[in-house]
Order: sequence, then structure tokens, then C-alpha cells
Amino acid sequence: MSDLLSRLSLQPVDSSDFEAMLALRIDAMRPSLERVGRFDVARSRERLSAGFVVPYMHHIVLDGDQRIGFVTLKPEDSDALRLDHLYLRTGFQGLGIGEWVLEWAKSQAREQRLDIKLTALVKSDANRFYLRHGFVLEGGEGVDLYYRWRVASEAAC
Repeated sequence: MSDLLSRLSLQPVDSSDFEAMLALRIDAMRPSLERVGRFDVARSRERLSAGFVVPYMHHIVLDGDQRIGFVTLKPEDSDALRLDHLYLRTGFQGLGIGEWVLEWAKSQAREQRLDIKLTALVKSDANRFYLRHGFVLEGGEGVDLYYRWRVASEAAC
């Protein structure tokens, strides 16, 4: 697995990448959205468009040219960053890549002394993933669950 992780990089996103990233988001999210009866291509487009902030987005790339996912980490409030998108293409989940990206996000948060907030879909496998990596469930509404990772909690350990 460490061999796989050593072949990963993050690369900048360009505005022309939107359609390819939408297809990847749909591929990654479709099973979870179907479980809660919320899969809709138009809604997927709308949600990605609302969070499509190029300066804060990165492609997750394997071997320098294979785009296998993307992540968005952007400022939110004075005390936190928002992990707005972390999607991996089907077949690349469960290999440690999400953890590699999350460690990158946490290092960014540590440098800035900021927490990380995120929203996950109920009944999504992502919930176990985030809990396993130190995020705390802070509440929810409808089909969304709200999590927070506190940079200060690491300093206390």
C-alpha cells in the first residue's frame, strides 16, 4: 500500500475541469445518494457548481496523470477550514488514498491552527471513515451529518 501512496500527488484544478469532475462526483456519490433516495444528476451538478472554487480544489492524481479523485479545502469562519469535497473514483476507495488526502488536509489545518468541518450523507460509508480519523459528529439535518475535527484535540494528546 505504501507503494501506491508514494505514487499519489495533488494537482491544481482548472475551470475547464468541471464536467470531468462532475462525472467523478456522480460515480463516487451515486450509491450513497441512491440509498437515501436522493440521486439526481441535476442536483449533483448544482451542488458541485455551488462549491466549485478553483483556488481551493485539487485533483488527486496517480502516477502523475491519472485523475482518480478530487478534494476541496477552503476557509470557513475564523476558526475552521471546510473539507467540501473528497471524492474517489470507484475502484480507488478503501486503499488508503482517502486517509492520505485527509492527512494532507489535517497538515494544512495544523499549519493554520484551524479546525476542519465537513458534511457527510447519512448512510454513507464516509461516516465511519471520518469517525475513525478523529472527526466528531456535531449534529445533522435531513440527510446531512455535520462533523468537526479539532486541531486543539491533537495538541492535548
